Amino acid sequence: MIANKSLDQFARFNNLLDLFFARADELGDKPFLWAKRSGAWTPISWRQAAGQVAELAHALKDMGLQRGDRVMLVSENRPEWCIADLAIMAAGCVTVPTYTTNTERDHQHILDNSGARAVIVSDAKLARTLLPAVLRAGNAWHVIGMEPVKVGQASRFRAHNWSDLVTGDAGRRAELMPAIRSHAATLTRQDTACIIYTSGTGGAPRGVMQHHGAILHNVAGPTRVITEDFGWDDEVFLSFLPLSHAYEHSAGQFFPIGLGAQIYYSEGLEKLASNIEEVRPTLMVVVPRLFEVLRARILKQIQKQGKVANFLFERAMALGEKQLGGRDGLLDKPMDFILSKSLRPKIQARFGGRVKAMVSGGAPLNPEIGVFFHALGITLLQGYGQTEAAPIIACNRPSVGIKMDTVGPPLADTEVRIAEDGEILVRGELVMHGYWQNPEETARVLKDGWLHTGDIGYIDEAGRIAITDRKKDLIVNDKGDNVSPQKVEGMLTLQPEIHQAMVVGDRRPYLVGLVVPDPEWTMEWASAQGLKVDFAALQANPQFKAAVRAAIDRVNADLSVIEKVRQFNFADEPFTIENGEMTPSMKIRRHVIRGRYQERLDSLYKS
Repeated sequence: MIANKSLDQFARFNNLLDLFFARADELGDKPFLWAKRSGAWTPISWRQAAGQVAELAHALKDMGLQRGDRVMLVSENRPEWCIADLAIMAAGCVTVPTYTTNTERDHQHILDNSGARAVIVSDAKLARTLLPAVLRAGNAWHVIGMEPVKVGQASRFRAHNWSDLVTGDAGRRAELMPAIRSHAATLTRQDTACIIYTSGTGGAPRGVMQHHGAILHNVAGPTRVITEDFGWDDEVFLSFLPLSHAYEHSAGQFFPIGLGAQIYYSEGLEKLASNIEEVRPTLMVVVPRLFEVLRARILKQIQKQGKVANFLFERAMALGEKQLGGRDGLLDKPMDFILSKSLRPKIQARFGGRVKAMVSGGAPLNPEIGVFFHALGITLLQGYGQTEAAPIIACNRPSVGIKMDTVGPPLADTEVRIAEDGEILVRGELVMHGYWQNPEETARVLKDGWLHTGDIGYIDEAGRIAITDRKKDLIVNDKGDNVSPQKVEGMLTLQPEIHQAMVVGDRRPYLVGLVVPDPEWTMEWASAQGLKVDFAALQANPQFKAAVRAAIDRVNADLSVIEKVRQFNFADEPFTIENGEMTPSMKIRRHVIRGRYQERLDSLYKS
């Protein structure tokens, strides 16, 4: 338990290491980082983590790394990720996190652009893609493997084993700690903490320079929300989004450090559900796609449970909408009580039973998803941000009133205004200092201290920000009408028949779409028709296409004339990270998909 939980304390920290070492001093031998080892959750204490940080920071300095040198970090989420990140900063260096899904070409771009002088990689599997890029880059002289990495014959870089650098010798750690802490204390809030490369929805990734003060701002703001709206207690996080993404890096690592929380590292998406039940987190950082999948599963299970379960579900949905709209009254209390004793506890148990809130970010959340989970007793808060803002700008909170078609009010000490063309502008300590070695792009988005987000929106009467679309993604049809593709796509993917969708229609008379059918629904449909699950053959099946068409027509019934999807075709395969059509943060890469299917999309205007 942290003795002083005053929010004013965050202003006194000069850098992220100040914050971490302060928490380590306060919490000592209490558990901090958890991972599954041989089937059992095993902790690393705050004191042990601080010792490992000191050892690794000393090793980096011994390798000749200087203040401001960049160190690339390539690893799945695990305790060593956090320790490496902190150690890089404690050595006065700058962390350059990269996605584990990066190709050799991606690694090459980031190594060349950042000029990283050392690389930390988790294991041999990830090293296979990374090391060829390291050899060609010519800047990185050291490669550290968290697990043994086979290099083969002597090369131009030196390979190191994590276990040789982080020995666990308590005496050695005690000897190193004063010098490392003294060195770390020279960093200021203005110094660059990390360079996080954007996921590249519109082209080559750009390196966003996040300074220590920006991330500290992103710790203080959410802490205020938790403290004032939920109560700051002994918090438990389950980390599963990539730590190389700014959202998880700030909200899933440094925010928990600020709270003095425990962090459990998920075993992966396939085991996420069981990990949630085991860990019983109090707070989770999530993305909308996870909730879309969970909603579909819950709906299927409820539909199979008979009339009573379906009746309760329908009542829950109706009441949830009324509650969020502020229209519930005394007559709704009996049903609310029944739901709180019957349906809701079963759903809450799937999330461990003690979740205070799940904060959704990284992509827009369809309001229908938010209402769905609120009605079932799960508090889902939609946040908003950008890597360029460290990344959290705003977040919904109960004290202001949760409105699912908004992203809530700005964080404390964050200025937001709307430009004449509707663009959202942001100013404050959270705003980046610029893009690494890219003054042209920096000048384009940073003007007079204001970050031009590229998002379109407005601020409502309660001070909540509502996002209507990305400025560059707005579809402008041939009559000059603006259409939000994300809104239409979000509604399409809520249909059980549709897994993914992309709509286009810029300078065209109407919208058309590219659809990826839902795999489970496809299997069920084919089985009911007595057909083999042959996706290529099903695309040409008129009945199959008509079934998907019916789902699109259901969506069209709730859309305006200019938003309706008039024609559609199927994609050859799902949009994935592996085929380059999805970013690691689960956003579709429109330019890549358009490039692949342009002829097919154009043909929809001829039929």
